[in-house]
Amino acid sequence: MLKAAIYHRPKNEFAYALDERTLHIRIKTKTKDVSKIHLIYGDPYDFNHEQKCWVSYKKEMLYNGSDGLHDYWLVGISPLHRRLRYGFLLENEEESLFYTEKGFYSEQPKEVSYYFCFPFLNKIDVFSPPAWVNETVWYQIFPERFANGDPSINPKGTLPWGSADPTPKNFFGGDFQGVIDHLDYLEKLGITGLYFTPIFKAYSNHKYDTIDYMEIDPQFGDKVTFKRLVQKCHQKGIRVMLDAVFNHSGFYFQPFQDVLEKGESSQYRHWFHLHGFPVKPEEPANYDTFAYVPSMPKLNTENDDVKAYLLDVARYWIEEFDIDGWRLDVANEVDHAFWREFRKTVKTAKSDAYILGEIWHDSMPWLQGDQFDAVMNYPMTTAITEYFAKENISTTEFANAVTSVSNLYPETVNDVQFNLLGSHDTPRILTLTENNKDKVKLQMLVQFTMAGTPCIYYGDEIGMTGEQDPGCRKCMLWDKELQDEEMFTFTQKLITLRKKHPLFRTNKGFNFIEASDEENIIIYRKKDEENEILILINNNDESKEISVPEAYQQKHGINLWDQQEKTLAATLEIESFGFYIVIL
Repeated sequence: MLKAAIYHRPKNEFAYALDERTLHIRIKTKTKDVSKIHLIYGDPYDFNHEQKCWVSYKKEMLYNGSDGLHDYWLVGISPLHRRLRYGFLLENEEESLFYTEKGFYSEQPKEVSYYFCFPFLNKIDVFSPPAWVNETVWYQIFPERFANGDPSINPKGTLPWGSADPTPKNFFGGDFQGVIDHLDYLEKLGITGLYFTPIFKAYSNHKYDTIDYMEIDPQFGDKVTFKRLVQKCHQKGIRVMLDAVFNHSGFYFQPFQDVLEKGESSQYRHWFHLHGFPVKPEEPANYDTFAYVPSMPKLNTENDDVKAYLLDVARYWIEEFDIDGWRLDVANEVDHAFWREFRKTVKTAKSDAYILGEIWHDSMPWLQGDQFDAVMNYPMTTAITEYFAKENISTTEFANAVTSVSNLYPETVNDVQFNLLGSHDTPRILTLTENNKDKVKLQMLVQFTMAGTPCIYYGDEIGMTGEQDPGCRKCMLWDKELQDEEMFTFTQKLITLRKKHPLFRTNKGFNFIEASDEENIIIYRKKDEENEILILINNNDESKEISVPEAYQQKHGINLWDQQEKTLAATLEIESFGFYIVIL
């Protein structure tokens, strides 16, 4: 066994409370190096005086997939007194090793102090994200481009709807009334959550350069209209999440304008990260900004006045308008102390509000129960698009990447991760896939059968196209003749299946059974105490006859896509870019 590849730590994704009575323990080993692992566990105070040793028990761990370098193993345990000491017995054909906090041993150590420790499962430490999120299907709306329902509030220079390609500066008049007018459309699709990019007063069409966090941009409507929008959404069982830009403000944010005017004498000089005076709002700016954009000065969230203002914002929109969540822009560049206070403020205002961070990388430091409920799952996005859309990775590499992401966080986090294929920051998924609608469907199939909560970027369900920003921000197509109704029906069907079958939404029993580089065939499964679902995918432009794994041959099930009974023979033919979803 390669000892250097064996890794565990008694915290984060490797040891955590699943609920008030259950602990999850993970370990990783070199791929194909270990054939079996048992958890050695017991109460830290349970001592056998006759044998002069700690009393321990064994439970076999489940293989939880491979990322190409490591195998992952997982076990759930319910300690009688909610405390645990534990280690591992690792076995292969050549040797057996005991792995503890103090190292590796050929014989099991008898002294309890050698073992890893989970001191106590305190109820308050259990990470409990809002239960409703796992059952939600999101729809991202870029308000300026979804629908123009009230032309009387159009900003100056508004163009006729869809009359030009989107640019960073043009306006088409999208507003709240336009969303209200199309709530029946969203309900028909099956949407149960709306994620709005920023709605607050701002200079740009994208609104990520906030002028006033307490006011709605007049081009979208007023507070009365917004409150009516939220109420109508709730009547249809649709949650509402707003976008908070707390990393930086806009150029015309009054405190920043005061600093530009008064310099060192400004009462707001400590609201920003200024490098000197006078303040120079051009590249290179002499203050910290979002990226290198002088019109987006970075806020100093360590400042008490800034914190008080932003926490008031977080509280106000929940208490006054009953919103259901916050998506946090550039969340990884804001200090952890601020986010901890933010969580307390938000959860006090609404205990089941959803807190979602925009972070594009490993986010464990933000997902320990004291800051965010989840992050935008871009590593999953990357795995899916790199394989299906761009064809940059092999089938094995795709399976490895998905397994790695699935083992990156506790399952409590995985259940509410925000899974997306595209957004206002990325090319449209159909464009990225070179207009191959069948391959887009495969990507959506994977997205909707992974643990978490999926999000559709407005218009993807009707086949809209668009390159990188600003191309991905076209006006929504409302002309029926321009909509891909077949893609709408496909999306609608996926949503219905996901709502009906809880296994679509979790990692229970998740494993890749087949990931063939030679055949471009993928088979993975989900399994709980009652059901098993097998997903079989042919990522080829021709039909394939595939070998069904021996353990599944002759099993009877139902193909959920067409509701036809299916007996899995030794081989199975799948049409080009086709799939089966078989419940056994």
